[in-house]
Amino acid sequence: MSLRELARVVQTSEVTVRRDVRALEAEGLLDRRHGGAVLPGGFTRESGFPQKSHLATAEKTAIADLAAGLVEEGEAIVVGAGTTTQELARRLARVPGLTVVTNSLLVAQALAHANRVEVVMTGGTLRGSNYALVGSGAEQSLHGLRVSKAFLSGSGLTAERGLSTSNMLSASVDRALVQAATEVVVLADHTKLGTDTMFQTVPTEFITRLVTDDPPPHDDRAATELQALADQGVQISVTGGTGMTAADQPPVRGDRRRDVPLPGPRRTQSPGANLRPASLGGEQPTGTERPTARVADLRRR
Repeated sequence: MSLRELARVVQTSEVTVRRDVRALEAEGLLDRRHGGAVLPGGFTRESGFPQKSHLATAEKTAIADLAAGLVEEGEAIVVGAGTTTQELARRLARVPGLTVVTNSLLVAQALAHANRVEVVMTGGTLRGSNYALVGSGAEQSLHGLRVSKAFLSGSGLTAERGLSTSNMLSASVDRALVQAATEVVVLADHTKLGTDTMFQTVPTEFITRLVTDDPPPHDDRAATELQALADQGVQISVTGGTGMTAADQPPVRGDRRRDVPLPGPRRTQSPGANLRPASLGGEQPTGTERPTARVADLRRR
């Protein structure tokens, strides 16, 4: 909409609307254009760190609390770039004997003063919009690496396509991180569920677990997407902001956290064995049909 039309609708001056639009853009709620504003999103749209850091902050904190419970003392893991993974890193500083491999300056900074955590940085070229190292240098430094888990975020997540991002360089490094891990844990708040962006990073069949928050009652899209992901065998852990960890007892009826265990082994080999997304010219992996998991209806009643 144009600034003039916005001013007419809300019955105020264009000067006031221009100021408000600037504030809304800083929160990631819309994108300014010459003489107007548009809704955010699209396959190629990626918000910068200042905008992302103000979005769904409470949800990201709860997700990080839950995800931190999946990490055990003495493990070696990889952590990708993102504001949610940055929150996770702050909590990992308390895990003794941990080794964290990352391409994120924000993750490394969060762990810089953790005496009992070893931080290994990839090489690469700095991408200033999200403070991540990308490019061939980052990818080559990950060759031959083997860790237990990869914790990744992204711009969107769908059951049909998996995790995706708007930047090609970031997607390529995330694929390299996935190939190094036995299990893949995706951290994504409900606003990313059902959103598809340009570059696929992790196909659904390679996602071991999704850690997310409880969608609002009116968000049918997010609830539907969660069910579809569970139907494809993804283990779903949902927190409503209570800060519960994966080590908690299974939730009773009415508990806001739902944890849907995956029946049987998630996979017989690591993702890197045959992860060759079709977008890169390779064939999609084949194998036995994956078991079906169910997630409870997440809408508050």
